[in-house]
Amino acid sequence: MKKLLKALAGGLVTTSAATMLAACSNSKADSRDYEKSLTWMTTSEVQTLDQNKMVDTSSSEQATNVFEGLNHVDNNGKVEPGVATVSTVSKDGLTLTFKLRKDAKWSNGEPVTANDFVYSLRRVMDPKTQSQQQNNYQAVKNAPEVVAGKKSPTSLGVEAKDKHTLVVHLTHPVPYFKTLTASSWNPVSEKAVKKYGKKYGTASKYMVYNGPFVSTGWTGSNLSWKLKKNNYYWNKKNVKLNTVNYTVVKTPATDYTLYQSGKLDGAFLDTQASKQLKHQTGYRVFRSDRTEYLTYNVSQNKDMANVNLRRAFSMVLNRKELASTVGGANTVATTFTAPQETVNGMNFNKYFAEQNATSKYTEFNKKAGQALFDKALKELGKSKVEFTLGGDDDDLSKKVMEYVQSQLESTFGKKVEVHVQSMPKTTRVSNMLNGKYDVDFTGLTTGYNDPYAMLSVMMSGGNYNFGKWSNKQYDQYLTLSSEEMNVKKRLTDLVKAEQVLDDQQPLTPLYHDGQAWMVRRNVHGLVFNGSFDFRNTFVTK
Repeated sequence: MKKLLKALAGGLVTTSAATMLAACSNSKADSRDYEKSLTWMTTSEVQTLDQNKMVDTSSSEQATNVFEGLNHVDNNGKVEPGVATVSTVSKDGLTLTFKLRKDAKWSNGEPVTANDFVYSLRRVMDPKTQSQQQNNYQAVKNAPEVVAGKKSPTSLGVEAKDKHTLVVHLTHPVPYFKTLTASSWNPVSEKAVKKYGKKYGTASKYMVYNGPFVSTGWTGSNLSWKLKKNNYYWNKKNVKLNTVNYTVVKTPATDYTLYQSGKLDGAFLDTQASKQLKHQTGYRVFRSDRTEYLTYNVSQNKDMANVNLRRAFSMVLNRKELASTVGGANTVATTFTAPQETVNGMNFNKYFAEQNATSKYTEFNKKAGQALFDKALKELGKSKVEFTLGGDDDDLSKKVMEYVQSQLESTFGKKVEVHVQSMPKTTRVSNMLNGKYDVDFTGLTTGYNDPYAMLSVMMSGGNYNFGKWSNKQYDQYLTLSSEEMNVKKRLTDLVKAEQVLDDQQPLTPLYHDGQAWMVRRNVHGLVFNGSFDFRNTFVTK
């Protein structure tokens, strides 16, 4: 799954446009002499391998390589067949039929069937699963009733006509559904779930896989593991790597040292290293369809429920300075919508700007921010605001939180006190999901390349709407945009929704990720498409 918070800060990030590290294709490389392994890194721990429960980017990157859904995204960012070889849509747009390949298998040799996709979606929508992916499939027939516990998951509008024919019934046409099938709908083996019970997905050995690789050696808490070539993968002949050796490295200086000593084939760079190595061979920049932001717990913290306080915080943050401080390839975020999301090939953020849509409260304006802050204090009947700013314990997150703390305290003086709390990512995510925070630094990566993917998470009751913010007008715009097939009308609704977010500031966008890496020159065919995808990667000797 890729919306995930493909979703949260601290992990590797996602982009809607795939990036190749070499111009040569696999066909040209077939005559080469290959190395059979790659040594790679990520910046945070994997939380789970359960396809239906992933909420973080590190887990999602593993999913990209060990699972395959109906479709997947190719090297150019376009949707191409995965397990499904053919997909058709009825004239009214309400019925989608997918023909599955007959040679798709699980890593235990058993066939992947339409029932595995039916079971997976039913499991996602079952409230007992507590999946954070339910918003993606609200248009499937009976989905809202299933999520609310009013109907059985078996009533969901998805069925297996036979072993290799999957049918989905929608309540209304969905303009982005094909793209959605390339991201978060992976099959799940019901037999494996029943076999492993509560252990399913908690370690490499408690899983079966249907992607190019299988996970080995991940115990659920360790910081190193391997991806090994899946000998049952239908397209294994085109998978060149036998092994990808993974290590979690939270400090960029450390991973670059490992890269220099030959212990890593790729290393994430911090700002200083990025500037120093920018013109060196092997320097690569991966653009991400991701937004880093502050989320406010408006439902539990009375201070954060004040809209003028949130507006004030947003306006006194110098995003340009922050983006360059914490990374060598980041860009300023004045919208929550990530930079590479499109509607019928049209870049949404560019369209948003062309419509002269306002981003008033994401503009850097200390004087206006100070006036709003004083207004908020008066409304709250306070002379001072004190809160905890939480985030992950990696170096980048710490720098962001320290910057925000410094900006707020230097601007508002003794009227504000910010306590920074760094914690393991698993703890931070758990706290957010349970509403146990004041303000947190986090991030969201889209699961599919449509602005609705990002904006919909802030609808009332949304799984990633951590602070439980609610706005009827916002919900209305997003509901209309999810059903409107007329491109111009749909864009109008999406623009209006983004403007509501800017005005109300239930979250404060900070920057869009761009990752600077050093990658060895003999690594080819590496795709960065929401996550690093190694199915086409090869290493020459």
